[in-house]
Amino acid sequence: MDMIDSAEPMSNRCLDTIMPEGEPVGDIRDPDSLDPISLGFMCGIEIHQQLSSGKLHSRQPSALYDGSEDHIRNSSRPIAKRRLRAARGESGKIDVAARFEQMRNRTFAYQQTPNSGLIELDEAPPLQLDSEALDTTLQISAMFNAAPARKIQTMRKTVVDGSNTSGFQRTSLIATEGRLEVDGIEIGISVICLEEDSARRLGEETTDTGTEVTYSLDRLGMPLVEIATEPDIISPEHAKSVSSFLGRRLRDTRSVRRGLGSIRQDLNVSIACGDRVEIKGCQDLDWIPRIIRSEMARQIHFYRLSNTLRTKHSFPPLGSDRRTDDPSLETSIREDTHQIIQGKIEDISEIMTEVESEMMSSALSAGSSVMVLALPGLAGHLGSKEKDANGAQLPRLGRELSGAAKRAGVQGIIHSDELPAYGLKLDDADSIRTRLSLEESDAFAICIAPQWQAELALDAVAERARMAFLRIPQEVRNVVIRKGQPDDGTTMPMRPLPGGARMYPETDVPLTDIDLSRWRRAVDSIPMTSKERLSRLVETGLSETQAEAILGAELDDLLIEAAIEGYSDIPPISPKSIATALLDQTLNEASRAANIERAAFPMKALLNIILARDEGAITRDGVIPISALMASDQKLLDASYHERMSWIKVQGEALGFIPADHTVIESAVDEALSEHSDLIEAKGLASIGPLMGLVMGKLGGAADGKVVSEILRQKISEISEN
Repeated sequence: MDMIDSAEPMSNRCLDTIMPEGEPVGDIRDPDSLDPISLGFMCGIEIHQQLSSGKLHSRQPSALYDGSEDHIRNSSRPIAKRRLRAARGESGKIDVAARFEQMRNRTFAYQQTPNSGLIELDEAPPLQLDSEALDTTLQISAMFNAAPARKIQTMRKTVVDGSNTSGFQRTSLIATEGRLEVDGIEIGISVICLEEDSARRLGEETTDTGTEVTYSLDRLGMPLVEIATEPDIISPEHAKSVSSFLGRRLRDTRSVRRGLGSIRQDLNVSIACGDRVEIKGCQDLDWIPRIIRSEMARQIHFYRLSNTLRTKHSFPPLGSDRRTDDPSLETSIREDTHQIIQGKIEDISEIMTEVESEMMSSALSAGSSVMVLALPGLAGHLGSKEKDANGAQLPRLGRELSGAAKRAGVQGIIHSDELPAYGLKLDDADSIRTRLSLEESDAFAICIAPQWQAELALDAVAERARMAFLRIPQEVRNVVIRKGQPDDGTTMPMRPLPGGARMYPETDVPLTDIDLSRWRRAVDSIPMTSKERLSRLVETGLSETQAEAILGAELDDLLIEAAIEGYSDIPPISPKSIATALLDQTLNEASRAANIERAAFPMKALLNIILARDEGAITRDGVIPISALMASDQKLLDASYHERMSWIKVQGEALGFIPADHTVIESAVDEALSEHSDLIEAKGLASIGPLMGLVMGKLGGAADGKVVSEILRQKISEISEN
């Protein structure tokens, strides 16, 4: 693609790394002990960050509608239903992942939320790229020293899991060849893309004829910036550092969405004896090292298992470096595995009617079938549940087979290595072996589901079992989640790793030119780092705690403008006064009093009142009610500074928020000291706290607490000295 500029070549690209020789060393029962360097570790990260602009191609607002499926159903427009099929890409081939999804026999139902229209339903052509989202992505590209494309070509990426009504996701390449440095290591950025987010999955229901999956269209079309790094990450811990750095820098733009699910990390991981897998669902950064180490252990386990099975059948062993594989030999062995595991599926519902398994009898009563698949030669190789030193499940073939079955929508499988279990006894297992004419060395897998679904699931199990003789497949895997958190850092297979056949041009969206002036604006708008912002705040005199809180709320630009430059026509205000008002409940309470959303509350109103309080025009108690009144009067907000300040004084007098003069305050303090001399004698300056409330009560709130505190301190000190 034609570029405006080109970045310097990466200095430490791992693509040409020399892989280690010899068998992989390491105890998979202790993943923390595995050495990334000796295992030929490679890792890259894909960050997907939602932007805060409107939807990418429809001009609808980006908003999520909280609640259950029933809540969204009741607050949304009618459901639209679709069935999707895979189509040939630009190369004329059908993508392998798309082909698999089509086999799953699913119908998709879509809840049309208030921010979804004809474009989200794929009933109208998409609009041009959202300009704000594009400018933000260009700014991010400049921030990471990437080279932008002169022309932006929107592409269609085939997705037939139902998460896009059209059957594809629109994505646009914005820049390439970026770079960043984390922990002294330079990391290359291969691509920065701008794409649509997918629909939110609400649930699914399985019937005798297929599965219906329900999605909400609220998230569909939200702009996502995707940043894909080169495999330059050197360790699992380094992967966490890189993810954290990328997340912080994206937040520095102040143009990204915040909150759970707004940013997602995918990990591309491999070791020399394994192959590349893409791991999705890495929401919690603290889990990243553990997830990666579990994957390293998994790849070692299946490399060793593969060679055990190959030796058993007199096949040449796999080498410890995948680059040494002989493609023709591996193709031949793959063909031979179809003779070993032929994939014949039988219905054994009849012989299961008498077993003492409540699960089995309930399923049969509900109309399900009990289907079984023979797995010749795999007895003892499917494994049983054991845990590693971190409490995670050790990798085992049986779990991979179950994961393959689950992709067909079933709950899982029962395999012979784990029997007796689930109410099935060894006698029941022997009955199945007799029915299938199995040897002691043979295993089997059972699936209980509607017949069509059980057959689809066991077909997937057979194919996965054949893969046990080969190097692990390139695939997309998902972190096992339980109660909203990773269960133990392990993953399950989702789908084959997609290839280039899934991409083809989007003919409904014209090319977008990126001229030099637009790129220069992006370069000039590179945001400060969080560290630079924090330093800027501390220099104003704020404590580090206050500065960090202001930065966390992304209010530092407002504070700097109001305190240093002057906000609108308001003179500069004390940074501490602004920070206090922004960090305590002042802004929230003023918003509630004015019946205005906090985000929409005019800061001009609050800052005017804070300045008036600092100048002694009104008391502290008057800040909230008077700012609420001003916020509701646009004509007043548009008036001159002097007119606004005069109005504030009038309101202070009318509402009783005029500060008491110094003489009145001293009189109230003297009265309180006289009434509580015993307290002063007992506690000295520590009595200021209790006396503050008494004095403020006497003054009816018509005094500045700071002034009262100073007078109390001075007079108590004088008493103590005498």
